Amino acid sequence: MSRLFTEFPLRNLKFKNRIFVSPMCQYSCVDGVPGEWHLVHLGSRAVGGAALVMAEATAVSAEGRISPRDTGIWSPDQVMAFKRITTFIIDHGAVPGIQLAHAGRKASTRPPWEGGGPLKENEGPWQTLAPSPLPFDANYPSPREMSEQDMETVILQFSDAANHALQAGFQVAEIHMAHGYLLHQFLSPFSNKRTDSYGTDFNGRIKFPLQVAEAVRKVWPAKWAVFVRISCTDWVEGGWDLNQSIELANQLKNLGIDLIDCSSGGILPAVKIPAYPGYQTTFAAEIRRQVDIKTGAVGLITSPQQAEHIITTGQADAVFLAREMLRHPYWPLHAGWTLGVDIPWPNQYKRAKH
Repeated sequence: MSRLFTEFPLRNLKFKNRIFVSPMCQYSCVDGVPGEWHLVHLGSRAVGGAALVMAEATAVSAEGRISPRDTGIWSPDQVMAFKRITTFIIDHGAVPGIQLAHAGRKASTRPPWEGGGPLKENEGPWQTLAPSPLPFDANYPSPREMSEQDMETVILQFSDAANHALQAGFQVAEIHMAHGYLLHQFLSPFSNKRTDSYGTDFNGRIKFPLQVAEAVRKVWPAKWAVFVRISCTDWVEGGWDLNQSIELANQLKNLGIDLIDCSSGGILPAVKIPAYPGYQTTFAAEIRRQVDIKTGAVGLITSPQQAEHIITTGQADAVFLAREMLRHPYWPLHAGWTLGVDIPWPNQYKRAKH
């Protein structure tokens, strides 16, 4: 029997299998409002059989966007647009999730296919924020060092965003603490050089991210789950690493966080990451074992057999698929076929099942 296709209960949620759609930026919004592209992109993954469909990194404020084309969750128009999408996802048997994010010093950039990098003066750039006034790269502007008032504002923005996400129909919230964005910037000693209580040592660096997590967990209903995505290592000696991730996961567990989504990297440019199939699953396995918390594995997971192995061997409780879901929106349906599991297909597609 396939473990990949067993039900995964978490609080009052019941995921029909262990296949989750990872949040993937689409850079296709106007004023943070998702549109027809997002309905089809996210909706097709629900039709395709995934148990959780996670919307992309969605900014808690306008200045928290990676680019002007990112989704947001701070306005009624955004809530209304997302509501249509979450309704479709639920109607097709999946759980809708949203990743709440603030880009910090990596904000105010162009979409990748427009060259990426910081917005030019004539492109409407905005002042970025960070724990310390250190630019991400040589060609990036210096962010403004956040005051404690700035931090209080951002905590409130995350809390408000969680409330808006509930109004929009989401059932899982994921807090983005990975990939070099604002909360990861507080965690890593490469980007956090503060000398106050929000820096100097491990306990100082985790203080603000924990405050954000606590605020979101307070808003989110007890019956539903809150995930946190972390970069388990910066891949550079002297930076954030797995041991610190394990201790952070312990403290997140104490706050009521339900699952750690285990990724890596992103805090510094041009870091060489030893990427190979399943290269991050060890992080998920160690955090799961040492913290006794649910984990998700992500990163170059492409084949049904590989995903099955990760779940069967207890390396993670779920697999997050990203690029493979871009290539194959109906990957879960085909994975069931490959693993000999008779899973339901949409009525409209049943003629293609056999």
